[in-house]
Amino acid sequence: MSGFASLLLLLLLSCQISEGSERVEARNITDSKCPSRKKNFAALTGHTCQRSCKHHECSKRRQCVCDGQCGLSCIPPALRCPWPTTVDNAETHLAQESHLFGDYMTVTCRSGFRMLDGQEMVISRCQGDGKWSFTARCEDVLNFPLFCKPPPEIENGYHENGPYTIGKEVLYRCNRGYWLQGANSLLCQENEEWSDSAPTCHPVTCSRPPNIAQATLVAVHQPEYPVGTVIYYLCKKDFYLDGSNRVICLKNGSWSQLPHCRARCPIFAQRSRMIYHGRKVWAYEIPNGLVHHGETLTFFCRNQNKTCSFEAKSRCFDGVLKMPDCYDEPTYLQYHLFPRRVVSEISAC
Repeated sequence: MSGFASLLLLLLLSCQISEGSERVEARNITDSKCPSRKKNFAALTGHTCQRSCKHHECSKRRQCVCDGQCGLSCIPPALRCPWPTTVDNAETHLAQESHLFGDYMTVTCRSGFRMLDGQEMVISRCQGDGKWSFTARCEDVLNFPLFCKPPPEIENGYHENGPYTIGKEVLYRCNRGYWLQGANSLLCQENEEWSDSAPTCHPVTCSRPPNIAQATLVAVHQPEYPVGTVIYYLCKKDFYLDGSNRVICLKNGSWSQLPHCRARCPIFAQRSRMIYHGRKVWAYEIPNGLVHHGETLTFFCRNQNKTCSFEAKSRCFDGVLKMPDCYDEPTYLQYHLFPRRVVSEISAC
């Protein structure tokens, strides 16, 4: 028996000795501590479940005890599994002197043999059906593909399950909120070694948030920000916030959509009225002669014969209010000498 198997056997033996006469009582596990019955799963491993129970529902010759995947079951207190037990191409050793229900034995493949999952040793338990839980076989290594040892586990991440046969590629992934550094896959090579060292998973962070024109950043200044960090932007005076002022560090390491600080638009029509917020007004009636980003002004244009007027709209976008092509600003003389003839005052077409 290998040194590792011997050490494991000694550990199991010491645990059993420390329990001593409490072995039977330890199996009387309460409903809350014993797993619920998974009869189909147990059957896949060759485990035949006995009658299920709760507390003291069993006959006088049986006790309600926990039987692994079968859950609470009626088991004879003196139930024994067969011993000595022979497993082809393997050595078996009891982990304690007895082979009662709940006791353990080790099954170790002899030199030149392995189990199909690549292991050389397993722990087998005496089940409630009077059988040992071990169902695998030790096969000649020449009769099935070679294996690599299980790939390294990584903190805050995981890899695909085995078997890890020669040529098998194992993918690594990080848990949410972490990013993977290094190769995301390892290959089981012909020498039964993995092709590379395992990757590592690091917390996802966002870099310093960008500066926005005409805005002030409200945040604790630091080199990087954890996922979920919230920062704020405030626009300077006379600028309009376009978007949310609340920005969050996302799980992919980027910031949520950034806002813009938009400038107000000056009005270049000074000698004609326009429609603003549903009212027909002169430019000087609008505070500071400026309209906010996104607001719409309606101007008046003359028809081709210049006998009537029609409406033409323009929208302020970040400091720019494009005048309609059809609009003609009245001259100084037209505005002062003939105010009723300016385009905004004549009849609509």
